[in-house]
This record gives sequence, C-alpha cells and structure tokens, in this order.
Amino acid sequence: MAKPVSRREALKRMATAGGGILLTRGVFRGQSSDVVVAGKSVEITVSSLGPSTLRLTVLPIDGGRVTRVPVDGALVGDAEGRTLARRRGPDRFDPVRAGNLTVRFTNAPPTLHIDTATGAPVQRLALNAQTAGMSFLLGKGPLLGLGQGGPQFDRKGTTDRMRSGQGGYQLATHGGRVPIQWLVGTDGWAMFIHQPLGTFDFTGADGTFAPSAEGLPLDIFVVSSSSPAEIMREYARITGLAELPPRWSFGYMQSHRTLAGAAEVLGVARTLREKKLPCDGLIYLGTEFTPSGWNTRNGEFTWHSGNFPDPKAMIDTLHGEHFKVVLHVVIEGRRLTGTVNDPCDPKDAGPSGRTPDNRWPDDRSVPCYWPYHKGLYDLGIDGWWPDQGDDYDAPSRLNRNRMYWEGSQIWRPNERPFALHRNGYAGMQRYAAFLWSGDVQSRWETLQTHVPVAVNSGLSGIPFWGTDIGGFIPTADYTGELHVRWFQFGAFCPCFRAHGRNWHLRLPWGWDGGDGGPPETPSFKPDSATLADPRVEPILRKYLELRYRLLPYTYTAARDCCETGLPIMRALWLHYPGDAAAAGRGDQYLWGRDLLVSPVVEKGATTRSLYLPRGTWFDFWTEERVEGGRETGRAVDLETMPLHVRAGAILPLGPVRQWADEPVDAPLTLVVYPGADGAASLYEDDGRTFEYRKGAWMRIEMAWRDGDRHLSLRLARGSRMLAPARRAIEVRVAGERGTRTIVFDGRPMETSLRQG
Repeated sequence: MAKPVSRREALKRMATAGGGILLTRGVFRGQSSDVVVAGKSVEITVSSLGPSTLRLTVLPIDGGRVTRVPVDGALVGDAEGRTLARRRGPDRFDPVRAGNLTVRFTNAPPTLHIDTATGAPVQRLALNAQTAGMSFLLGKGPLLGLGQGGPQFDRKGTTDRMRSGQGGYQLATHGGRVPIQWLVGTDGWAMFIHQPLGTFDFTGADGTFAPSAEGLPLDIFVVSSSSPAEIMREYARITGLAELPPRWSFGYMQSHRTLAGAAEVLGVARTLREKKLPCDGLIYLGTEFTPSGWNTRNGEFTWHSGNFPDPKAMIDTLHGEHFKVVLHVVIEGRRLTGTVNDPCDPKDAGPSGRTPDNRWPDDRSVPCYWPYHKGLYDLGIDGWWPDQGDDYDAPSRLNRNRMYWEGSQIWRPNERPFALHRNGYAGMQRYAAFLWSGDVQSRWETLQTHVPVAVNSGLSGIPFWGTDIGGFIPTADYTGELHVRWFQFGAFCPCFRAHGRNWHLRLPWGWDGGDGGPPETPSFKPDSATLADPRVEPILRKYLELRYRLLPYTYTAARDCCETGLPIMRALWLHYPGDAAAAGRGDQYLWGRDLLVSPVVEKGATTRSLYLPRGTWFDFWTEERVEGGRETGRAVDLETMPLHVRAGAILPLGPVRQWADEPVDAPLTLVVYPGADGAASLYEDDGRTFEYRKGAWMRIEMAWRDGDRHLSLRLARGSRMLAPARRAIEVRVAGERGTRTIVFDGRPMETSLRQG
C-alpha cells in the first residue's frame, strides 16, 4: 500500500514539477489534498469523443458517493465518450492524452489545462475551491454561437444571463432568447457547457461563467480543430444531427391573425393561386391571442364555428388547392415530462388548456397531453405552431420539441412532421424543430439585428430558423419599403413566413390598395398613402419565384445539414476561416456553400457596402465577375438585394412552382460559374416520407474542371435514379450566351462547355 503523502510533501512535489499536477489512470483515494471545487470534494473525469473532442466532468462527492450528471435530454449516445481517467486528488503527475489533446491539472486554484499535442493552449478552465463558477480563455478571434438572441454579433465585450424566452434580452429588436451554451472561437476551438446553466461575462481578458444555481456537477465538452466544418460536426456528435423536415416546409408560409369568417380563410388561399404567388403553408392563430382565430380559446382543441363552420370540408378544400394547414397551439407550465410512448398515469391527466381558475398547471405529462391533438390530426392538419412556453425549464423545452416530432409519427408513421417553435434547447435539431424569433417590433433596427441573430443561431445547432417577416408589432417604421427588405431577407431564411399584427399588410398584395387589416396595434395606424404602393407586390413575386427556383439547391443544403451539422445559413467563417475580415462579418452570410447574401437593412439605401471573401465572385443578378478579398459597394434599388455566387459553383435552378411539389414539365437548369474548379451535388427524395432512410434517394454529384471547361455528372455511391429515369438538363455558363441540353440517366457522363 502506498504511503499517504503529506501536504508539505505534495507542495514540494508540485514545485519540483513546475506546478503542473497532471491526471492519469486510477482514482485518487482519501488524500488530505483532495481536489475541492465550490467547497466540495470532487471527482474529475476525462473522456475522449474522438481526435478533436474531449469531455470533462467535475462531480461532487457526497457521503463517499459521486453525484452523476443529471439527464436533460440534450446529449446523444456518442457524447458519453471513452473514459480515460477519474481523479479525486492531485497525487500523480502524468498527463492524460485524449485524442489530439492533452489535459493537465494544477491545484491553486484548481485548473484544467487543455493543450494540443504540440503544447499550444486550447482552453484553461480555472475553477474556484470556495465558490461556484470558473474562468476560461476567450481566444483571439471573434466569439460566436450561444443560441438565438442576446448581444450580437461577436459576443466579446458583453455579458449574457442566458435567460430563455421573450424576456431574455431586448425582445423588440433582438427577438426571444433561446440560450445554447455552445461557444465558438473562430481561431479554432469551441466549448459546450452542458451543465450547469448560468451567466457569461466576456468583458475581461478571460471569460467567466457563473452558474445560476448549484455549481456542480460541471459537464464541459472542448473541441479543437482548424476546420470549422469539423467543429460543427463535433457539436452534432454531442447533441445529435438534425432530422430532415418535409420539402414543403422550405416553401413560403402565409400566416393569418384575426379572421373575418370562412370566406376570408378561403379567399386568401384562392387569391394566392389566382395571382400565381407561390405558397405552401397557411397558418392560423388561436383565439385569445387574437379576437377571432381558428379555435374557441387558446389551449383548446375545438374549432371556432364562425371561421371554420365545417373544418373537414375547409381543410379538404385547402388541400385541394395544394396548401398545407398549420395550427397555432399553446401549452404553458413549468415542467413537461415523459414521452409520447409512455402510458398516461390518470393522476397526471388534466385539462387540455387552462384550469377553471384561468391558470395553467405547472406540471404536465406528455403522454397525457399529446392525445388531445388526435382529433385535429384525424381531420388532416399538416403541422403545428407551438407558441409560448417561456417558463418551461430547459429539459421541458426540449421535451416539447420532441413531443411534436415523435407524437406526430404515432398517427402518421411515414410522414415527416412540421412544427414551428418559440422555445428550445440544445439538441432541438434532432426533432427537426423550426424556430422563429418571437414577437419583435417592425423596426429597421430589428431587421438589421436579425442578420447576425440568424448567423449565430445557425452556428448553435438551430438550422431551421426564421422570423416574422415585417415584424410582429407594427411601429412608425413599418412601410412597404421595410416589408420588402424584410421579405428579401426572409426569402433566404430556412423558415420563410410572413406574420404580424395588421396582418393584411403581410399578404403579398397587402401594400397595394389594402386597408392594413384589423387594427390590432392601437399605437399604429398606417398612412393611407403608403397603402397604395404598386411596387411591393411585383418585388415580392420576384423573391417568391426565386425561392422556389432555388428549392433544389436549398433542399440539398438542408440534407447536407442533416449529414454534416453545417447549417443552411452559414457564417462566412465556416468556409473562410483564414480570412479575418470574413470571420468577423455578421451582416452577411452564405446560403449553403455557394451563395453569398447581403441583406439591405437601411431605410432609403441606394448602395450596400459588403465584403467579398478571397477569390472570384459573380453578381447573381448581372453575372458580372468581381474579385474578392476586399470591401466593395453594390448599387441597390428597392428591387435588389445583393447576391453573389463564388467561382467554381454549379448552381441548380428549378422551374417556378406554385407549391414545392407541383409537377412542372420543365427542365432543371445548371448554371456553372467559371474561374475555378468546383464540385457540387443535387439531392432528391420524395420530400414527404422517411423512405429515403431505406435507400429511396438520389444525389447527383457534379464536378467542373475550369481548365478544359468540362462538366461531369454521376450518381453518388448508394444513390439511385429517381423518376424520371432520363432527365433533360439545361446547362449554361454564367456570363455567357447560349445553353446546352444534356440528358442524364444515372450513368457517369461528361460534357464540354467550350465556347465556339
């Protein structure tokens, strides 16, 4: 048996080793120098998830027993990792190797040092022996991530209480807060503080984290990689990859508020089709959030007879016009427990909505609450808009995301569900949860702020994001000009949806001869002169049609997200990490890999200053070649939001459709942007079911050799040709006249696009 080490001897050994007490295999046992954090003896565990990611847990010891990390649903099985070491006291000096990383421990204060294999520091987590909390390195580059909302864009220099909900941080301009404790350092590291939840302070040389409740257990994942794509893939390893929503959910969705009866419900749908304004989803708000909605009362599942006198007939009619029907639902409380597959315990069964004293029960049971939805499913409802829920704790917010994904599949097991949420938590992407930014105000500042909000949301594992186009609460800023600029931005958000008070203004034709809709905001009355703006509808049509032409590209980006963890809206840093100007840019983003989007967010703008990353780019509208690596200006009129395409891109464009799955007898177009070699792919499945999991999918891989101007196409491995088995594809080179028609039947092919 080893002789106990005295405190004096331990300090002497620490000095001899340069103060570095390092963790090795085995368990420290009862030393007088046990590691103490936040006033408690602890066990420190080091686990490896792979070459670039490790997990550190600091677990309090209570009565000789180690307290485990609570289960909140955020983590997936891969996050457990392979345990390399468990330590309770500093009596060994050997380092712990975890993939390409090394962990060292020093004890005054208790500090975990994470270094690369070459000894470069990645993180330094300095704990406190007496109090909860820690400090950590902020890195040299911008600090991104941390979920939806909060101070934007670079988080450095700010503090964030990480409060969830619409009261989290400056709702009017920044939207609701969905905090995700995933920090992304653009100089090659990231950190996910799984537990506990708390407050961040980034105003000092080091960052600090103060737990909001108990400081222990502490559960942290650290990632180190020079590849942004690998960093995002590691977050997916920890919290899961996204599930693929239905294709129609990437079309346009028109939301309705105060309804004037069944004729208005059907009239909006009919007008959209008559005007040939593409749209896939019609969303109906609940009564009490508006005087006259789809149901009798918020939280209830009975129809408002004045607006839906025959719900089945109305839904069938809307389906006949190829619209999906989405209903607003509300469930409040503080805890939502269980899963849809658990049995309902009678003692947990309660009312579907509020109790007779007009209160929401604090505790809800998923298996008891979910069955209330079945009657609506039986009538053919296509999706849900779960609102409210700001008071739910983090596991309950995730349980609600999960409930609408798994519950919907009970009754339609081979149909991908759709749900648009106001709240969420780490891991929500596993349930294909869409998120919108809440009840923001119609202000130019709001639109400006929402560009970086979108980028940080995408970096935080929230790939299916959007906002109320036009802003929810109208202000004096709200004019046809602001609506157009917001709509252009919305056309390049995964959730493309118009909603807000004075909802007639959110209709594509609402700013041309309309009445502004029911006056739901007393402080706002639109100037009658602004309600006769004939410019608005044609511009909205242009971006609606562009959104639908880009669906092959967008749907491929959505599938890529589900396979790689890269979002659809991408920070420039994800593809240009070596370009410091690009990494710090929060007012632009990439749509997929190849399209650079620069929203216009200033009133009366005639030019848009933007940054083009290094390389050659093409103006999407004019196909003019522009060299990057510099700031440039682009003249804009109301019709134009700058879009650029990188050289080497192969952009697939479909024909204009009135809904995502409309059969149209017109070929796909491939536009090749010369100036560099490039590769791309086009993904397809049936857009509705889970058959793609069984092999019913197609991915056409495309490669461009710029030197000899050859384009090649082949099916990806494991892919198969979907109908039609022979596809006519029009190919053209950007900036050049003429097209070439090729036929692809699944066999590898190559074509020359030489001029002359």
